[in-house]
Amino acid sequence: MLASRIKVAIILIPIAVLFIFAGGLFYLGLITCMLAVAAWEYSDLFSKGGYAPARWVLIPGVIFISISRYFWEFQYSDGILAGLILAAMVYHVVRQKEGCQTSAVDFTITIGGLMYIGWLGSYLVSLRFIEDGMWWILLAMSAISIGDAGAYFVGRTFGRHKLAPHVSPNKTVEGYIGGVISTILGGVLLAFLWGLRTPSIRLEHGLVLGIVLGILSPIGDLGESMLKRQFGVKDSGRIFAAHGGMLDRMDTWIWGAVISFYLIIGLW
Repeated sequence: MLASRIKVAIILIPIAVLFIFAGGLFYLGLITCMLAVAAWEYSDLFSKGGYAPARWVLIPGVIFISISRYFWEFQYSDGILAGLILAAMVYHVVRQKEGCQTSAVDFTITIGGLMYIGWLGSYLVSLRFIEDGMWWILLAMSAISIGDAGAYFVGRTFGRHKLAPHVSPNKTVEGYIGGVISTILGGVLLAFLWGLRTPSIRLEHGLVLGIVLGILSPIGDLGESMLKRQFGVKDSGRIFAAHGGMLDRMDTWIWGAVISFYLIIGLW
């Protein structure tokens, strides 16, 4: 398990950093593809539970939201979301007419996916394209990844007390604390390193982001675990072998991108 995780990380990290540095349409394409795969896994997860979200509204909708965030930021977001919600309702009304017995729940699942993966996930685009966004996203997302690794190793080594056994049975209080500390230390270290390249990144930025992200971003992991436990599924997919699916990899990043975006533009 550990060896597989390390192999996947060795492959993925350089690719992610390369696209972050490249920026522009290259970065947009990567994030859009990742969100589209996550949306597929989300719909597949609920399909295993006997529901039928509007996959052909959800996935193109997530793609469109991501692309629109790059070209128009938030300018047309209200109209885009309104149109997608109306399209979802039309789809599920037709499905009900054809005899589907879960259309009302399916409609809410579709909207949930559009908001969770499409709207919130697109903050990964928004964060990259603020001023000095390349360095900010390298700071925030890398700190979260360091925290995830810290939580994993501390939890495996010292974990004794269950954090949320009905949500994610393997997570422990010790692992959570280890993750928070690792995120803080990672945030400060990375802020120091990135600050050597740009004056906009300072140590206090790494400290604040490390504290807030260390405490809050694991809720993204627990939130996705909540969805999986509903249907007795361990991973959202198998695209990353032992790492699970795309949604398994992005759950804390989605939370981290939203939180970091508003902290950065609100405080600094």
